Amino acid sequence: MADSISVLLVDDHSVVREGVRAFLVTQPDITVVGEAGSGEEAIRLAEQHVPDVILMDLIMPNMDGVEATRRVKQVSPRSQVVVLTSYHEDEHIFPALKAGALSYILKDLSAQELALAVRKAAAGEAVLHPRVAARVIKELQGRREDAVNPFTELSERELEVLKLIADGMSNAEMAAKLVLSEKTIKGHVSNILGKLHLADRTQAAVFAWRQGVVRKE
Repeated sequence: MADSISVLLVDDHSVVREGVRAFLVTQPDITVVGEAGSGEEAIRLAEQHVPDVILMDLIMPNMDGVEATRRVKQVSPRSQVVVLTSYHEDEHIFPALKAGALSYILKDLSAQELALAVRKAAAGEAVLHPRVAARVIKELQGRREDAVNPFTELSERELEVLKLIADGMSNAEMAAKLVLSEKTIKGHVSNILGKLHLADRTQAAVFAWRQGVVRKE
């Protein structure tokens, strides 16, 4: 069908992909053009197929859904990314939306709601799970401080990691310095970006300097 909506599925769990595909193929106006089990594969397939919609999982090994979203939007700007995840905390929502995701839905939605989200995304319309929408609205209404205070929002360890990010250290270098695993460091970085509502490490470094977390000697 010429006007069929092309969809790329991205999830590191094959069972989830199979379940989503099994439903979507029953929809006459939706065509699944590919499946990716990793962020790296998602980028390659997005560039190859240029799908209308990409259903993106967030928690994946090596490259998470936030970074994958940012990268697929670079290789296929017209593709609309719909985050399909089980997580609805700030540290997942805001980085994903800032990375370029149009919609953010949770895996507890019905099959028909999923199809509707795909159709709306293809038309450029956003869909947010009610819990996510509530967080976004609260943010826009300014119920949180306009300038987040890192000294009250972050734990001592997170502040320490933020300072090292500002110093330009990689995850491996921070892990060695703090005697922690790279996975633990990655978790701290993700939490920092979420709590401060920042998209990436560069923004975190700039924020740290501006807010006085680090100072020039």
